[in-house]
Amino acid sequence: MKSNCQKETEVPKVFGFAGFSGVGKTTLIEQLLPILIGEGVRVSVIKHAHHEFDIDRPGKDSYRHREAGAYEVLITANKRWVLMHELRDEEEPTLEQQLEKLSPCDLVIVEGFKRADIPKIEIWREANGKPMLYPQDPNIIAVACDNEIECRGLPVLPLNDPASIAQFILKRFVND
Repeated sequence: MKSNCQKETEVPKVFGFAGFSGVGKTTLIEQLLPILIGEGVRVSVIKHAHHEFDIDRPGKDSYRHREAGAYEVLITANKRWVLMHELRDEEEPTLEQQLEKLSPCDLVIVEGFKRADIPKIEIWREANGKPMLYPQDPNIIAVACDNEIECRGLPVLPLNDPASIAQFILKRFVND
């Protein structure tokens, strides 16, 4: 996959976390980010939502601009900026198209896009009652779970030990 989120001469480092809703993907990413950033890694995240979402609020100027039909609304301030793009009647962009929109960085973590053709760590909890994804997905390179399981040759990472998972990510995607 191509991405602008990379050092100018390096191949982009993109990997995902996959798993069913409620297994802790967001929580794990939230725990990993400070560890990876502490190691000097510039990280961006792409989160796929399966439903309509809004980061704007009714009554705000930007919301009013979008509701009036603006194709894009860019909000900027001294601490951050955000670009909202209304798809209107367009198809949802692919992961590859979204990667092209990111600024240069060292690593892109993708949450969701569980069918994407990128290396992924599956997050799995037996208590969730859902089947594992890895037997059917050749892109799963490891499984992070909260109990001991056998995954036919795949590394099994301790879900409740984000430092161990961060080390796996650093070895596999950053320090290779």
